[in-house]
Amino acid sequence: MKVYQACAMAFVAAFVLDANAQTTVLRAGHLVDPVTGTVSTNQMILIEGTDIARIGSDIEVPDGAQVIDLSNEWVLPGLMDAHTHLLLTGYDSRSGLEWSYVNESTGLRTLLGARNARAVLEAGFTTVKDIGNAANYGDVDLRRAIERGWVVGPTMLTVGKIIAPFGGQSSSVSPEQGLLWQYEYIDADSPDDVRKAVRQNIFYGANAIKLVADNSRYHYSQAEIEAAVNEAHIAGYTVAVHAGGGEAARNAILAGAESIEHGTNLGDELLHLMKEKGTFLVGTDFPEAHLRAMSPDPARDQTAQAERIIDRLRRAHRIGVKMAFGSDVVIEVEGKNRGELMLEYLDVWLAAGIPPAEILKSWTTNAAELLQIENRRGNIKPGLAADIIATSENPLQDIHALRNVSFVMKEGVVVKNSN
Repeated sequence: MKVYQACAMAFVAAFVLDANAQTTVLRAGHLVDPVTGTVSTNQMILIEGTDIARIGSDIEVPDGAQVIDLSNEWVLPGLMDAHTHLLLTGYDSRSGLEWSYVNESTGLRTLLGARNARAVLEAGFTTVKDIGNAANYGDVDLRRAIERGWVVGPTMLTVGKIIAPFGGQSSSVSPEQGLLWQYEYIDADSPDDVRKAVRQNIFYGANAIKLVADNSRYHYSQAEIEAAVNEAHIAGYTVAVHAGGGEAARNAILAGAESIEHGTNLGDELLHLMKEKGTFLVGTDFPEAHLRAMSPDPARDQTAQAERIIDRLRRAHRIGVKMAFGSDVVIEVEGKNRGELMLEYLDVWLAAGIPPAEILKSWTTNAAELLQIENRRGNIKPGLAADIIATSENPLQDIHALRNVSFVMKEGVVVKNSN
């Protein structure tokens, strides 16, 4: 048995070495730098294994290298979404999250996530942060399956179970039904509880942390959020806090959380505080059609809600708050996959008056900075992972070019090439 295991391990090691030894050269007609909003023409990108080795106009093609001609394309780093729920779909406010707790196992939810993971990668999203509502650590299992090559999908950061005051994001659950929300949430109602919850998530494989600060009439104090931030930072992980605005958002900003998620009701004073503290806004800026799909009650004024979202996005941009794209898509629309639904958010950013170059930056390098992976991903530079996409039109002139990604490479492996 030991001899068999040794041979098997040697075979796997040789396979990995062969995969990593692949050399590829991309001929990039127009190479986009999201940081500066500039374009370099007629560049060659030398990729060795998973990483970008060199970029230049006169690179000699190594013997045996695969050459991919993107000379008529606009080449840019893969997109990033800092707020996904790949393992949740079909959400309807009338049935709430509880429907999935009762009807869908962790296994089924993980398979759903695998379907969505492939769709978002093929749409051009090479990195996502999955922000919870993933059953019993199904997000961690999906991430591990992708890392092992069992499933095709983007690089994932995963938060495990969401940490929240008692009740998670449920409300008015009958006492006879028990603590059913704990399928996806950890109740934590003191700094010590929060610290323990962070440790539990890390133990079970999370590599980022999320808190819900203000889903109920009660909300987290600054001390409780600080406990999460301190514990997560010890492990080298970031903290995202779901908060609409008000005191709960202020507590998260002052406690040192890396991001406010949603922030629909943030006033200018808190936006200025976020700018001062360097807190990112991950606005999950829903298109009106998505709001209506999630909350189909005709009595709810979704047009007004959509206008509030655009106004807050416009003000955050004007004030200079750091922003990273996050979609929060949890709906199903016939004929559209998860990646296509995420790209519909471009219209909201345009409606807020944000220039294409700033949109692209928020969807790439800004997101990499928030996720603290900018030394590995988020741009096309030597030493970074070869996470690269291409479009047939210039996204700096028409950001809708991102809705028609023709080429996707993740870590040096071609996932899609329609050229």
